[in-house]
Amino acid sequence: MEPLRLILLFAHLIGFALLLGGSITQYLAGPLRINNAMLWGAIVQVVTGIALSAPLRDGDEPPSAKLAVKAVIGLAIFAMAFFSRKREQVNRGHFLALVGLTLVNAAVAVFWK
Repeated sequence: MEPLRLILLFAHLIGFALLLGGSITQYLAGPLRINNAMLWGAIVQVVTGIALSAPLRDGDEPPSAKLAVKAVIGLAIFAMAFFSRKREQVNRGHFLALVGLTLVNAAVAVFWK
């Protein structure tokens, strides 16, 4: 794997850590709201995900369907975080759906070959 792709993958993982870590911290601290770590994690995930989806041109490209599923889930997470970021408190279902989609997106990345 080329160095640029490794750097992008590392940044993508940092975005995941921000998103999931920020949501767990917020869940434990209460009230349920979108904190800066969650918002920035979602932004980093989308930006690096788009960069990582560029064709490798070495025959090791992930399936297009996998990229589409990850893109839809990533954009949904971003939208859920971005449009709720200024609320003092978000609905419990909304918050847990955001966390659940984050975990589903990671599962798609790991288990879909």
